[in-house]
Amino acid sequence: MPARTGDRVKVHYTLKDAKGNVVESSHDSLPIEFAIGEGRVIRGFEEGITGMSPSEKKTVVIPPEHAYGARDDKKIFEYSRKQAPGEFDPRVGDTVQLHRPDGQKIPVTVIDKSDKSFTMDANHPLAGKELTFDLELIEILSD
Repeated sequence: MPARTGDRVKVHYTLKDAKGNVVESSHDSLPIEFAIGEGRVIRGFEEGITGMSPSEKKTVVIPPEHAYGARDDKKIFEYSRKQAPGEFDPRVGDTVQLHRPDGQKIPVTVIDKSDKSFTMDANHPLAGKELTFDLELIEILSD
């Protein structure tokens, strides 16, 4: 019986970039487990699994709007060195955690730095990108 909304499933996946390079894979560990429709994985991933049968494999290409959304230039900002803790000196390309005024931590990527500030990007690293997933439905745990 094919997987449908509400089913709890186990899935192995491999995520590839536009050049076909592996970005992430579950094959070196356990398959991921989630309920279709609960929103724990991106929409396009859930849509790709829906309708698959156990042991079935397929490749899905997910547009940004069904993945991490479009890049948002409003999420790029300057972070003054004066605001930073004393030893804070990440390199360009590093991902760091910043605290919002409400105390919540947000991951940001350092995209530039100067003597006075860091330029930070709070977009998800995969925002704006088309994602290719090789999917394998291992098991449907509930109907």
